[in-house]
Amino acid sequence: MTDLKRALIPFALAQFICSFAGSNMNVMINDISADLDTTVAGVQLAITIFLLVMAALMIPGGRLTDRIGRKRCLTVGLLVYAAGALLSAAAPGLGVLILGNSLLEGVGTAMLIPPVYILTTLLFTSTTSRAKAFGAISALGGIGAAAGPLIGGLITTAVSWRAAFGFQAAVVLLIAVLSRLWVYDPLPPDPSQKMDTAGAVLSALGLVLLVSGILAADDNVWLMLGLLVAGAGVLAWFFASVRARERAGRQALLSTALFRNRTSNIGLITQCAQWLMLMGTSFVVSAYLQVERGYNAIETGLVFTATTAGLLISSLAAGRFARRRAQRTLILVGFVITVVGVVLLLTLVRVSDAVWAFAPGLFVLGFGLGGMLTPSVNVVQSAFGEDLQGEISGLSRSVSNLGSALGGAVAGTILVAHLGSRPGTGYTVAMLSVVLAGIIGLVAAWFLPRTPAPLPESGPDARTSAVAGRRVS
Repeated sequence: MTDLKRALIPFALAQFICSFAGSNMNVMINDISADLDTTVAGVQLAITIFLLVMAALMIPGGRLTDRIGRKRCLTVGLLVYAAGALLSAAAPGLGVLILGNSLLEGVGTAMLIPPVYILTTLLFTSTTSRAKAFGAISALGGIGAAAGPLIGGLITTAVSWRAAFGFQAAVVLLIAVLSRLWVYDPLPPDPSQKMDTAGAVLSALGLVLLVSGILAADDNVWLMLGLLVAGAGVLAWFFASVRARERAGRQALLSTALFRNRTSNIGLITQCAQWLMLMGTSFVVSAYLQVERGYNAIETGLVFTATTAGLLISSLAAGRFARRRAQRTLILVGFVITVVGVVLLLTLVRVSDAVWAFAPGLFVLGFGLGGMLTPSVNVVQSAFGEDLQGEISGLSRSVSNLGSALGGAVAGTILVAHLGSRPGTGYTVAMLSVVLAGIIGLVAAWFLPRTPAPLPESGPDARTSAVAGRRVS
């Protein structure tokens, strides 16, 4: 195995475990609720905060890599994540679980994922090798999210839900060891780079307010509207501050050039919709099976075997698909197939109370998502030259995690609001919101260019070209 291929192993495992962490708690709802004396809404809050912290801090995490070094940022992120997982495993109540899982694991993820994508960009210099590397990392991320309920269910039933966090800590520490052995940072850190602290605070606050508004929807409509308006206002303030810093010649958290590329903007919308559908469906189906049908963790996890199988099959065939079809076509077809999967979940579950009714829809949903996760990443990353790869990587991961957070917040809030009402009502309405997200993604994908645009020229900051070809030692 070549040095570069060895480096890809910890990168892919890192994306796998972070995506796994976002979905494995879905099958532990009853166990955690009973053990920590909380409710479904409490567990949903912990899951959503974890995903939101990732989304809010992913962009500042990307900037931090340049200042302290990509490999060091990766290592620190892994250690913070491991500490959060161990704290979660020992949590005596919901508050400590939120501290360990939602905050520490979220911060750790925001520190370790940006260097994974930036180092992949620096180390895999050819378009073909980089596309394959991103494909492997994205595929492992999708598999981690899809297999999270199954693996989490197995561990929870065999041992306890606490052991699932111990499993995360063990995997993360293994990644830290492999990274130390096989990962090399081709660029030295630049401690002189100044962080746009105000921009980081504004971007994080804006995202938190928006998602908090959605979570408040079932409690107080006016509070929801107030939080949504405040979030939109803070984000507008953030973009205004970015423009002001650029005009003054100071480094901003993000370059406004990232938002002037039509192809990238559309690709980001498709990424957000994909992860919203995956995480929204995972939470809704898991909660419905446990709360309304009384399934335990392993029974719920086994249901999601269909999703994992569908995603695995299409991910393994993704390279063959990419050689035969344009990325736009793959994303369009992926959304159509995924929406069909959600519709099957709606119709078959209403027709039959048997557990098999979930399998066709989950399989089709997984197959559709597996075929379009990688093309969406490639569309966004390929829209920019080397000098903006670090920034677009952070933005891309932030948008994907925002989609995951919105999936848990929107679909989850709808489901929780209808618990106790007519059986199946919350499930139906929540899944319809997932269908709507798929339609939005499909419409966005339609406007992607039919042929890829030529790669932009790298700017004067593209210092990666001279050193990116150095191999991992």
